[in-house]
This record gives sequence, structure tokens and C-alpha cells, in this order.
Amino acid sequence: MKILKIFFVISAILGCFSWPSMQSDLETYIVQVESPETQMSTQSSRIDLEGWYKTFLPNTITAAGSQEGSRLIYSYHNVMKGFAARLSAEQVKEMEKKPGFISAWPQRKLILHTTHSPSFLGLQQNIGLWKDANYGKGVIIGVLDTGIFPDHPSFSDEGMPPPPAKWKGKCESDFTTKCNNKLIGARTYPTFSDSPIDDNGHGTHTASTAAGSFVKGANVYENAKGTAVGIAPLAHLAIYKVCDSSGCADSDLLAAIDAAIDDGVDILSISIGSNSRSFYDDPIALGAFSAAKRGILVSCSAGNSGPSDSSLSNEAPWILTVGASTVDRKLKATVKLGNQKLFEGESAFHSKGHNSAFYPLFDPSRNATDFDSPYCGPGTPTDPKIKGKIVVSMAGGGFPRIVKGQAVKDAGGVGMIIVSTADDGFTRPADAHVLPALYITNKDGMETLHYMNTTSKPIAVITFQGTIIGDKNAPIVAAFSSRGPSFSSPGILKPDIVGPGVNILAAWPTTVDNKTNTKSTFNIISGTSMSCPHLSGVAALLKSTHPTWSPAAIKSAIMTCANTVNLANTPMLDERLLPASIFAVGAGHVNPSRANDPGLIYDTQFKDYLPYLCGLNYTSRQVGIILQRRVDCKQVKGIPEAQLNYPSFSITLGENSHSQTYTRTVTNVGDVVSSYNVEIASPPGVSVIVKPSTLKFSKLNQKLTYQATFSRKYNSSNSGTVQGFLKWTSKKYSVRSPIAVVLPPGF
Repeated sequence: MKILKIFFVISAILGCFSWPSMQSDLETYIVQVESPETQMSTQSSRIDLEGWYKTFLPNTITAAGSQEGSRLIYSYHNVMKGFAARLSAEQVKEMEKKPGFISAWPQRKLILHTTHSPSFLGLQQNIGLWKDANYGKGVIIGVLDTGIFPDHPSFSDEGMPPPPAKWKGKCESDFTTKCNNKLIGARTYPTFSDSPIDDNGHGTHTASTAAGSFVKGANVYENAKGTAVGIAPLAHLAIYKVCDSSGCADSDLLAAIDAAIDDGVDILSISIGSNSRSFYDDPIALGAFSAAKRGILVSCSAGNSGPSDSSLSNEAPWILTVGASTVDRKLKATVKLGNQKLFEGESAFHSKGHNSAFYPLFDPSRNATDFDSPYCGPGTPTDPKIKGKIVVSMAGGGFPRIVKGQAVKDAGGVGMIIVSTADDGFTRPADAHVLPALYITNKDGMETLHYMNTTSKPIAVITFQGTIIGDKNAPIVAAFSSRGPSFSSPGILKPDIVGPGVNILAAWPTTVDNKTNTKSTFNIISGTSMSCPHLSGVAALLKSTHPTWSPAAIKSAIMTCANTVNLANTPMLDERLLPASIFAVGAGHVNPSRANDPGLIYDTQFKDYLPYLCGLNYTSRQVGIILQRRVDCKQVKGIPEAQLNYPSFSITLGENSHSQTYTRTVTNVGDVVSSYNVEIASPPGVSVIVKPSTLKFSKLNQKLTYQATFSRKYNSSNSGTVQGFLKWTSKKYSVRSPIAVVLPPGF
């Protein structure tokens, strides 16, 4: 049965790719028949059996020279006596009358066991957005990162077409023989690097997340096992190595964006950032502006400085700024104390052969003279009493978690419990540890330390439950995901969107632990660096289905169609398991399938960036740096930030603020004739009035304008950040714009 299922999946995949222009009433059927009446010897050729199968097909299909002759997809020989073919329901009915026929059924859409974020995002083979977008075929994603490991199977070009004719890029250095129809470009920019080879892993991981090919059996020590695949698996990849061991020089980054624009990329994926800067002083904002002007969508990570407010990177409105959230998969591990208390954590440790026995606990901070001792930095666990014990380490201290484990192992420890910081909340990374280890919450860690301090012989046992799917709280905003409001432009709501960025399995250049017998070329890591390429892949899919859409249109579709609830259908939560702030989620969690058919879009016009930038009180020279032309802001009527035709609202209503009115223009990309009514969820303490309250469209790409007026209610005691939304709803579509309002106290 298992083999049969594999054939069903293969039939589904190739059936999709082989007949894109077939009539809509044809679909792939699996047909089971009896063996031929004449007994065939073991030496009989498969052609004899295939000839028998063809007798069941309609004459129009088997006729010599028929254009339909290729509709026989598979001739099965071992798993069953039967075949797969593209047939109509009427043809199947005729087939049923023939002697030897047993049964026929349409191919079944089996759920692909991915690694798991494409499935979590609702992407499934041969149906929905993946089918509509042809898996991103023909779209070129440029990845600015640490390079790539080209020999990884995630970058196989099996089934890939050649790059589009517009492609002008190249493969440099030793990559001239490494590139293929998947990996179509590879350049390097760091001064001390002469090859795009990835010696870090980060670039390989992000590239495969965006557009990796299907790879069966992907796992890290048997954890998260399944078929690895990128979000846009038929998109092409162009790699620009801009980072080395010393970091990512802005000169290299700008040079790479410059080249990528000329090369002909459609999407730029940049999981790089710095502290907030004015846009004229931000190399990513500068490069992204030029790219966006040429029709290239630029997707950037929001930063890993959360949960602090105003901790964002990459805030420009012409950038898609991406925060990070969880998927519904856990790599579950638990620690049980001697007092029977059980705490849940996560880990990607290779648990095969692990001895689940109680061991003594050890606190390295007790009587420690080295500042790094509580954090288990390299060489700091020196107490001989560590030998044979489970060490409780505090998170942080500047040491990677796996490095902590190696230090404990080198000192003779048999296990490790990492206690998160209080800010981490319930965000728990799963690492491929070198010894039995897990990451638990700060609250659980404090209880563990209390038990150790009140017990003469504290003990614990670590056990590993492996991959668990079905967390109804997902997606949860990650603690590290940077938050708004934007420091550079508070009138633009950032981040724009959140996507999978916690414990993401993707390609890696080397085995995660060369000291074991388990060979894995995948790794599990977390960060907005991981969520960014997810959105880059989604943008590639949308570019494939809507090739004429501007970057702003694609971004609008992603934002207005985002999910705002979790799998339990309750509001999205943050790392504390409390309702997430609008400055944590932006418009919400990406929903790729809905974004493919948004109904209306907010298409920001490039001419509007001039009054927007002048409205930021930049000097004419500073605005000219961004626009690359001479500007006189004295001759320009500047606009408030919130007046930009953006898919969201972010405003401040101060103590002496009068009402504020902003204009938005929406473009009809849905039903030709349609009517939308506005639904308003006013933020607490704020009055929102929208005029007109109904938008009626009579043609495609028609533009209509509305005004939204915001005012603070005089009888309200609300202060701080309040949030709501306005939503345009038709019989088919729902187009949602989030509203963030800052209400200073003292009103």
C-alpha cells in the first residue's frame, strides 16, 4: 500500500506538469485491470503489458499520430496491474464496459510530509496556489547572504526549465561548472572571498527556504523528518555573497543590489540588517528603492532585537518587512525533576541510544568566580563535580547554545538544561545539541533552581519525544522578532507581516555534527532571517501568477489577506501567550493562497515618495540621495507619513490633536462588477469614520478613493497603543487594513 501511495503522488506531480493546456474536464485516473488472459513469462517485455493497458483507452487516444496519445502517464508493473491516464468521466464510464476492467478512481491528493512550513502555509502539491503559480516557474529570486553550497540536493535542477531570456547574470569563479537551471547565478563581493561558496550555512539555509527543490528524507537527527522544499520550488536562484566571517560590508551589499538589478532578478531576499537609520543613510533602503523602482520586490528581515519596542530594521515603506512566528510543529523534550515536576522544552538532539535515567543536577553559578560560568562559556565549566551530572545553564552570555553544550560535554557533563531569559517567554529554540539538552522557559528554570536549592541531592531525567505536530496556538510571535513602532517613520506600520521563523529546517552545507554517525545536511535554526525567505518565496509565487503586478501591489495582497487568528481561531499570541500587539504582527500572519486573489490592492505610486520623504523633514539633499536626482522640497507639498497609499494605518493622536483625515486609493483586481461595504473596528478611545462607506466597481483595474478620519474621543481614558482595523467586504472578498493609534497620556 505504501508503494502504491508513492505512485499516486508521482502521478499527481507529473500529471500537473505534463498537460497544462488540457481541457478542464480531464483529470488523472488510476485504473486497475486484470492480468492479460494469455500468461506472460517472466521474460515478457513491459511493452506487452503496456499494450494490454492501451486496449482500455478510448480509440481517440490510442490512434496512431493522435495528439492525445501521451495521455497515458504511467504503466504500472509491480505495485499493481493498471495504469494512470488523463481521462474524462465519460471515458471512464466507457472503459468500465470492457472485459478485464476492475476499478478506476481520480488521483488522490495525498498530504506531502514536508519539513513543515510550506504545509503550514497551506501550500500543497498540484492544488491551490502552488498549482496556479506553477511553483514559481520562471521567477528569479536573488538572495543576498553568505553564499551557497551548490552541491546540495536542494539546488538540483531536475524538472527546471532554463532561465528566462531576460536573465543577464553569471556564475563567477569556481561556480562556472556548478550552476544549473536552478542555480543560475552566483557572485561574490567580500574582499577576502574569491568564491560564492557558503562557509557559514546561513545563505544555504535561506536560499533553500525560498526556492529549494524537493528533497526526500530531510531531517536533523531524525527530527522534523519529511520532504524538504522551498516556498517557490520551481523559481530560479541567483546568489550574491555579501557577507563573510567579519560581517556584511555595506559597500558589498550595495554593489550586489546594483548587479542584481542589471542581472534581471524579480525578487530580492535580504536577511541582513542593522539598527534603525534614516533612509538616506541606510544602504538597504537605498538599494531597495532603486530595485523597487525597476519592479523588483525586496523582502527583508525585521531584525532579532525583540521583544523591545521600536527595535526594527529595514523600515522603509518600499520594503516588505518580515517578522517571525512559530509553526504548529514542536521538537518536544521534557525534563522531570526528582520531585516529579515535569517541564516541557524543545531540542533537536539525536536521541537514539540515549539513556533516559536520572542524574544529579549541577548549578555552575554556585561559588563561581568566573563571570561566564552561569552561561557555560567555553572553558568555564571547570569544577570537577560536573562530571556525570546534568548542568543547568542560563541562556545568553554571548555564547551560542550548541557551544554551551560542547563546553559542558568537555567538562564531563552528561546533559544540559538551558534556562531562557524572562523576555523569551515561551519561545524555545530547538538545537542539534552535542549532548542530551533542552531549552525551557525562564519560569520553569526558576522552579528547577528552587528545587536544586532546597534539595540535598537534586536529580532529573531528560527525555525526548521527537516531532509533534498540531500546536493550536500557532502561529505565535517569536520573542526575538523585532517590534514597531518604526523609529525612522512612525507613520508607517511595521513590521508589515510575520511568517515562519522559529525552528525552521532547511539546507546546510555540512553535517551538523561530524562527530556522530548520523549524516545530515540540513539544520534547524531560528530568526527573522528564516521568515524573510518564506515571504520572498510567497512573493515569487504571486509574481508568477500576476506578472504585471508592481512590488507594492504584491505587498498589498500579502498584507490585506493576512491571518489575524491562530489555528484555534483566537487572536494571535505573542511569546507570553498574550494577545499580540499590532507592532509585533503588523497586518498579521501570511496567507499565501488568499493573497493570490485579494480583490483590491493598494498600489503605492512612486511619485508619492517625493512628498512623503519631504514630509519626513529630510533636507532636499537627503531626499535627492534616495531619489538619485536633484530635489527642492520647498517646491514640494509634503504629505504626512500616514497619507502614503499604504495598506495599513499608523497614527498618533496627541493631547491637542484635532481629527486627522487620510486618503487611500484601491484598485480592483477581483470581480469586474463588484460592490464593497466598509466594516470598521475602531481602536478603543478612537473614532473612525470612512467616506464613502460603499465602493462600487464596474471594470477591472478601476481605481476608487476613500477617506478615513481619525479622532480621539474626549470621554476616553485610553492611552498607549490601541489597535483596530477597517475592512472592505464584498460577496467574495475581504480586504483588511490594520489600524495602529498611539494615544499619549494626559488627554
